[in-house]
Amino acid sequence: MKQIWIRKAGEPDVLQIQELPDPIPRTGEVRIRVAACGINFADVLGRMGIYPDAPKIPYVPGYEVAGRIDAVGQGVAGLKEGDEVMALTYFGGYSDVVCVPQKHVFRRLDWMPAEDGAAIPLNYLTAYLMLVVMGSLRQGSRVLIHGAAGGVGLAALDICRIVGATTFGTASPGKHAFLAERGLNHAVDYRRWDYERVLNDLTNQQGMDIILDPLGGVHWQKNYRLLQPTGRLICFGASSVSTGKRRSLRGMARLLFTMRYYSPLRLMNDNKGVLGFNLPRMWEEVAVQREGMQQLIGWYDEALFRPHIDTVFRFDQVAEAHHYLQDRKNVGKLLLVP
Repeated sequence: MKQIWIRKAGEPDVLQIQELPDPIPRTGEVRIRVAACGINFADVLGRMGIYPDAPKIPYVPGYEVAGRIDAVGQGVAGLKEGDEVMALTYFGGYSDVVCVPQKHVFRRLDWMPAEDGAAIPLNYLTAYLMLVVMGSLRQGSRVLIHGAAGGVGLAALDICRIVGATTFGTASPGKHAFLAERGLNHAVDYRRWDYERVLNDLTNQQGMDIILDPLGGVHWQKNYRLLQPTGRLICFGASSVSTGKRRSLRGMARLLFTMRYYSPLRLMNDNKGVLGFNLPRMWEEVAVQREGMQQLIGWYDEALFRPHIDTVFRFDQVAEAHHYLQDRKNVGKLLLVP
């Protein structure tokens, strides 16, 4: 098998391809011949050495794959060799062969291509659990999506459109027309304008019901102020710490310095909620994951959404892919193919 390894923390060029013997599935696992795997910003942070959930370097990054089962371990029921599937992987996804516990494997629809299968698990499940399960999304909710043109951002936009929410999104101006076509109601140029002021004007100071914040730092404070009473701020990242392509102790210190904690008393007085989400930390919450994936697969089956894939990179282009993602050039999902 071929795998992409992070051998040391650093810029994208530290990613290396290595060939190893094919793994053998253990009890309860299936082996997947990977046709496509997803690239996520957590992979970038792990490569930089600033992702707290990452294994000790060296390791193989990657959270999601799609492909065909070619071997089945003992104790596996309901899946067989030849099945077309998609799966969540707790690291190790940057591989052309991977063994995955059955509980994290989902059968693909006959008409779902592998590229779509690799684009759904992490981004769409993250967006679904944040918006629907934790955020109590409903028709008419006002939702602010930061990084609306990214993988999670577009997934959140699709889910909001399906439910009937009113959406606001931050993105660079060159992505606004595309986002309007995808159903975004209000786009904000965060580079030119203070999005807090713009959104207060757009809503006549009424604020947001739900805000999805992958940025962190000072944005936690700005977004908290943008919530209306009973609003929910859902934090799922701190990408603002990544100002370059190497680990920055100054960036980490700035994040800690700007971090703001909300006491229960203040939350009660403000009638607001601050929630956190980290899908890898829910690795053993299988029932919640499978319920969410079943709903997403059902919506896909009804043609209510299709993931937008920006670019598909070969394994030997992985450094280019990380540069592309970290430079925020993508609109939608980036994939790797063996």
